[in-house]
Amino acid sequence: MKIAVEGCCHGHLDEIYGSLKLLEQRENCKIDLLLICGDFQAVRNQADMQSMAVPLKYQKLGSFWKYYSGKAKAPYLTIFIGGNHEASNHLWELYHGGWVCENIYYLGHAGVINYKGLRIGGVSGIFKHGDYSRGHYETIPYSPSELRSAYHVREYDIRKLLQIQKPIDVFLSHDWPQGIEHCGALDQLLNAKSFLRDDIRTKSLGSPPNKDLLIKLKPNYWFSAHLHVRYPAVVDHEKSTEKNILESGNGNATTNVTKFLSLDKCLPRRQFLQVVDIPTPESNDNEGLSYDLEWLAITKVLHPYLSLKRDATPLPTNEELQSMIEQELMFLSMQIDMDELDLKIPNNFEATCDVLSKTYQPAANPQTIAFCQLLGIENKINANISKPVVVAPGSASMESPPIAQSNPDEILLDDLSSDDENEDHEAVPTPEEQRQHQQQEKNQEAVKVTKPDTVAEEEGEEGHSPKKQKLEESP
Repeated sequence: MKIAVEGCCHGHLDEIYGSLKLLEQRENCKIDLLLICGDFQAVRNQADMQSMAVPLKYQKLGSFWKYYSGKAKAPYLTIFIGGNHEASNHLWELYHGGWVCENIYYLGHAGVINYKGLRIGGVSGIFKHGDYSRGHYETIPYSPSELRSAYHVREYDIRKLLQIQKPIDVFLSHDWPQGIEHCGALDQLLNAKSFLRDDIRTKSLGSPPNKDLLIKLKPNYWFSAHLHVRYPAVVDHEKSTEKNILESGNGNATTNVTKFLSLDKCLPRRQFLQVVDIPTPESNDNEGLSYDLEWLAITKVLHPYLSLKRDATPLPTNEELQSMIEQELMFLSMQIDMDELDLKIPNNFEATCDVLSKTYQPAANPQTIAFCQLLGIENKINANISKPVVVAPGSASMESPPIAQSNPDEILLDDLSSDDENEDHEAVPTPEEQRQHQQQEKNQEAVKVTKPDTVAEEEGEEGHSPKKQKLEESP
C-alpha cells in the first residue's frame, strides 16, 4: 500500500492535501493513507489558540476549523500524533485517541491501532527531562509553564509502549530517537543544519525514551519530524541491542533493521512529503481502522496508574505488568469470541464546540467516554471539570491567512538548548561527504518513494534562499 508521510503540519492541511492530489495525478497512483508526524495544530476556534505554545506572530487558525465544522472533508484517511505546537486542550480531550474530525484520527498521547492489517504505533509530544517523571497534572487554563509542559512526554506513556511484545510495522514520533543522526549521512545533516553540531557532540539531540522504544520495538519503519529537515537513516538492531546505542545498518536489508525517515515542514520547495510503498499485510481482514488487542490490554492494566497529579503513581515491575497484561489479553480474546467486544474503531466523531466560540468549556469528550466504557475503565479525562476559559482580546481571527509568517524558515524548537541564530551554508561536497551521500542514497532506496511534489512547485514559485534559523528557548 502507498502511505504518504508528512513532517510538521503547522495547520496547513489544504496545502498538504492539494500536494497529494497533484502527486496522484502526476504519478497515476492512489494514496491509501496519510501519516502526519506532529505539530498538527487541531485548532478549532480562537479559544484553542490560548492552549497552544507558539509566539504571537504564529497564532493563525490555519485550515483545520473547516474540517472540524464539516465545511471541508479530508480526502485521505489521516492519522497523526501531537508535537510541541498543539492545541493541547483539544488533544487532551482525546488522550486515548480519537477522531478530531471526519476522516482524521489522533493516535493519542501514546497509542497503537491497525489499518488493513498494518500495525501503527506512536507517541505524541517531545522529551523534556524535568517533566518526564511527572503525572499529567496540567489543567485548563494553562499557566505559562503548563502551556509547555502539557506537550512533554511522560514516563507513564513510554512504559505503556515498552510493554508491547508483538511486532510493530510503523511508528511515529515528533522528536527523533537519540543517536539516530549517526545512522545516516551525518555530514549532510550538519551541512543543512550546522547549529545542531553542539547538541550532537554533547549527545543532547533527540529523545532518550524514543531511543529505548526504537531498540525495544524494532519497527520496520519509524517516521519523525521536529527538526525541519529531511533525513533518512537505517538502524541495525542486532548491533544496537548488543551495545544499547543506535548503529547504522544496510539500507538493502529486509530483516532486523528499522528504516527511519524525518521530513520537513510544509513550505514551497521543502521536502515535507514522501510516499512510502509498504507491503500490504497478508492478514488484511479489516478495511478501516481497528483497535489493537494488545494495546487495549496494556491500556486497561496500566489505567489505574494514570496520575493527574504532579507526582506520578509508581508502576509495578515489567514482569508484574506482563503477567497482568497476559491475563487481560485472554479475557479480551474471550470477549471477542463471545461477540462482546468489537475492535472496529467506530466513526463516532461529533463536534464538541462551536468554531465561532471565544470561550472553551472543558468537558468529557463523548469518544473518550465511549472508549472507557468499551474497556470498562474509569474516564479520568475532563471528567469533573466545569471551568470556562475566556479568550484574551486581540486573538487570531478566522480571516487570518493560514501561512502568513514573517520568516518562513524560522524553526520553532523551543525545547532545544540554544537560541543562537545560525545560518545555512551551501558547500562543495568533500570526498568524505560524497561517500556519505552514496550511503544516504542507499538508505533512500530502502524507503521506496513516489515523487514528492508540492502545490507550490506546480504554481512555479521560486525556491527559498538560505536564511537564518532561529531557535526559541524554553523558559
